Amino acid sequence: MSTTSWWATGLLFENCNCQLLCPGHVSFKQRCTHERCQGNWAIHLDESQFGDVSLSDLNAAVIFDAPQRMYDGGWTQVAYIDERATTDQRTALDDILAGRVGGPWAILGRFVEKRLETRFVTMRFDENGGEKRLVVPDLFETTITAIRGADGQTEARIENLHNVAHGPTHVLARGRTHCTDPAFNFLNVRTHGLYSHFSWNGDR
Repeated sequence: MSTTSWWATGLLFENCNCQLLCPGHVSFKQRCTHERCQGNWAIHLDESQFGDVSLSDLNAAVIFDAPQRMYDGGWTQVAYIDERATTDQRTALDDILAGRVGGPWAILGRFVEKRLETRFVTMRFDENGGEKRLVVPDLFETTITAIRGADGQTEARIENLHNVAHGPTHVLARGRTHCTDPAFNFLNVRTHGLYSHFSWNGDR
C-alpha cells in the first residue's frame, strides 16, 4: 500500500434499488429489499490533496451490484472518473476508489470480488438545494431529491449512524438512476437515496 498522504472533503450521494431506507446502509449484515442490490455512490470533491496532486473540483462515481446480504461479498464494481482529470489526478483518484491507499474505500474494497476497468468519462455535476445530479452522457444518470422532515421545511436526517464513507449527518432522499453500462444496465425509480458531506483520509 502506498504511503502517500491524502485527504478529501466533498459531497457523497447514493441511490440503489432498495425501498427507503436501504437495510444495507444501516448494516451490511441486513438483507436488502431485492435479491441483488444495484446502485451507486456519486462523488463531488470540494477539496482534496493526494501528495502534491490536487483533486479539488473533480467528480466520480462508483457503480455496484451486490448480493442481498452485502456482507457476503462477491460485489461487482466499476469506477467512473471525470475525464477532466490529468494523468496524475486519474491515477490518484483511481487508487483512492480502488482502496489501494487506505481510507474508507479500502474497507469497502474487501467486499468486491470483480472490479471492472475504470472508465474515464465526461461528467456533469449539478446541485440545487436538496437535489443532486451526476450525469455521464449516454451511460449513466443519477438524481436524488431530499425528503422533507416533520416540520415541512428542513430535510429528514439520520445522525450518528456508523458508516465508513459518509459524513455524520445523512440526509434522506428519493433517487432515480439509469445506468446503461453493459455490465450493470439497471433503472431505479423513487428508491432509496441519501447524501452527506464527507471527510476522508488514508487512515480512515
